Amino acid sequence: MSGPTRKLSTTTPESKPGRTPQAPLHECVREAIDVYLQQLDGVEMSDLYAMVMREVEVPMLEAVLEHAQGNHSKAAQILGMNRGTLRKKVKLYDLE
Repeated sequence: MSGPTRKLSTTTPESKPGRTPQAPLHECVREAIDVYLQQLDGVEMSDLYAMVMREVEVPMLEAVLEHAQGNHSKAAQILGMNRGTLRKKVKLYDLE
């Protein structure tokens, strides 16, 4: 199913009344990775990409499912994946 692509708003939370200023997601991720790498303190690291993807995927799925009020079709559409893929991930991570 395809339709018009809607660009996400570039409005940041700090520009909305009553909201606490917050950095964009990519800046938060960058900062978290920088801190993680600094904490390694010389310890050898490998497979960072796979580790970050595992760490990010579960909370993302949880947040989107909550936002979609448990509606897998809506959550899959938000995530840009098909419902079957979402169901597989929900089962894999025991999110139900």
